[in-house]
Amino acid sequence: MSDLAEPGGRSLGVFRHRGFTVYWAGRFLTAFAAQFVSVSVGWYVYSLTRDPLDLGLVGLFQFLPFPALIFVTGPVADRFDRRWVMAICILAQVLCVGGLLGLILAGDGRTWPIFALLVLFGTARAFFGPASQSIIPNVVPAAELATAVAWSTSSWQVATILGPVAGGLLYGLAPSLPFAAAAGLMLAAVLLTMLIPAMPRAGLAPGADWRALSAGFRYIWHEKVVLGAISLDLFAVLLGGAVALLPAYASDILHVGPLGLGVLRAAPGIGALLMALWLARHPIRARAGILMFAGVAAFGFFAAVFGLSTWTWLSVVALLLMGAGDMVSVYVRETLIQLWTPDHLRGRVNAVNMVFIGASNELGAFRAGIMAAAIGVVPAVVAGGVGTVAVAWLWQRWFPQLRTISRVDRVERSA
Repeated sequence: MSDLAEPGGRSLGVFRHRGFTVYWAGRFLTAFAAQFVSVSVGWYVYSLTRDPLDLGLVGLFQFLPFPALIFVTGPVADRFDRRWVMAICILAQVLCVGGLLGLILAGDGRTWPIFALLVLFGTARAFFGPASQSIIPNVVPAAELATAVAWSTSSWQVATILGPVAGGLLYGLAPSLPFAAAAGLMLAAVLLTMLIPAMPRAGLAPGADWRALSAGFRYIWHEKVVLGAISLDLFAVLLGGAVALLPAYASDILHVGPLGLGVLRAAPGIGALLMALWLARHPIRARAGILMFAGVAAFGFFAAVFGLSTWTWLSVVALLLMGAGDMVSVYVRETLIQLWTPDHLRGRVNAVNMVFIGASNELGAFRAGIMAAAIGVVPAVVAGGVGTVAVAWLWQRWFPQLRTISRVDRVERSA
């Protein structure tokens, strides 16, 4: 097995495949536009209510469709043409963004229509995630899959860096601008997605029974290393995520405005991208499991540092280091899932994985909002960071298999 992303020209060779190139570009534009929406809707809702609980609800309503539809989204990605699933889901997101834009232009100060649109937005993302993750092995040869996964992850990281800053800048000019721009970018992503060539693959047979639909759960439960890795990420980010409360920090603690909020939102992505580039040149060749635990512990520690900080520069540095620690977990988890899962199961396994990811982010945002409303913004972030460090310690005891991982591409499956 080759390294995840070989330095130099060989790693760029994956772009000679037209299908991967247009997929990568479309996925980047979709993620870039979603960051416009994410940073802007949080600021807009907080400007309406000044209630940190509403920041948690922004995350919760986007997350709810993921677990509610888990037995539908994965089979759809396995049964139908993944290009069409992706394109339809992006179009649905465009409609939701258009609805948000209409509410802002109308000056509607109610939050429930925003939350209703976010549920629909989350529904589209719930179908989009498994299809977009599962299509990578359909557009590159197996020998180049690891490099393609690394490039795909990097596109998302670049979007999380540039998107919030651009979205915050546009919002500072006019609250409607980031939503209009997001809709335009997503329409371009639809066109790129439809340029992905069709490829034959194994699919889910019509009329599949419950055993077939639940295969993703059974696969993850059987592979204890995968179960431990994704559940570690779930609980770590669930507790340690401070991103949902950034509008409160930008407005009331650091006083940096919407552009400053964009910089804060971008900082974890910058840290994650720098770590991804480091891992591309220095792949994990030993003690991958131990390094993953160290990364999660660092994520929690620097979340607590951010929570206590009242200096903008220290807050940005802490967020950078949070992102770097989180990237180690992403590196291990995504490689395990994409390299180990058979194509006919990949949609269902990725549907389960998307629930874990959604839970750790959107549900984590709800956790942060609830705690912030109950005990204050700063205690909520600090307590979550300490809890993440505790999770890293507990998981290394509960999943000893993870401590024995050397290279993520050479772990033997359990019998």
